[in-house]
Amino acid sequence: MIRVAVAGAAGRMGATVCEAVEGAADMELTGRADPALETTLADVLPEADVVVDFTRPETAVPNALACIEAGVHVVIGTTGFDIEPLRSARGANVFFAPNFAIGAVLMMRFAAEAARHMAKAEIIELHHDRKLDAPSGTAARTAELMAQATGGRPPPIHSVRLPGIVANQEVILGDVGQTLTLRHDSIDRVAFMPGVLLAVRRVADLPESPLVGLEHLL
Repeated sequence: MIRVAVAGAAGRMGATVCEAVEGAADMELTGRADPALETTLADVLPEADVVVDFTRPETAVPNALACIEAGVHVVIGTTGFDIEPLRSARGANVFFAPNFAIGAVLMMRFAAEAARHMAKAEIIELHHDRKLDAPSGTAARTAELMAQATGGRPPPIHSVRLPGIVANQEVILGDVGQTLTLRHDSIDRVAFMPGVLLAVRRVADLPESPLVGLEHLL
């Protein structure tokens, strides 16, 4: 049984993660950390094997370092932070994914492949108006993978923040006389849960830490 605590448990993603963990036969939800619940990360660390962090960009790294110091593995879903301070930390494993939806991971892979064969590309990412970072971690990761595939510069990213949206991304590629559009839509936050649970199950056995990208676990 994997003992799981959730940081940011009162948020929309955190609450969905809590429900998913409670519904998993091989996991036990042992703590919910959130200022709104008047519980801190320190309160939930002693009973956890893994912490899932869906908090804010400015707290992701301090939270992860606290987990590592306590010997607790951490799965980070927060985006918009610099992962470099975690590269030298030892004591537990860190897994970070810009997007936990399987379809989004496939879109990024397809975009990198298509970029090899099309002249230019641009990325449009659309998220709810409470998302703090722009561009999104998914868009930034997509652009990075496309640049790696071609040896060129990352494509431009356009960010949209509007109420009523969960998470959507389009990669539009153009060449002479044609365009190719790759689009992924997250209609409900439950789309991210299979990826989150996969990461929770695999984080203790990562080949390296920190490890970035759900594609490494598929």
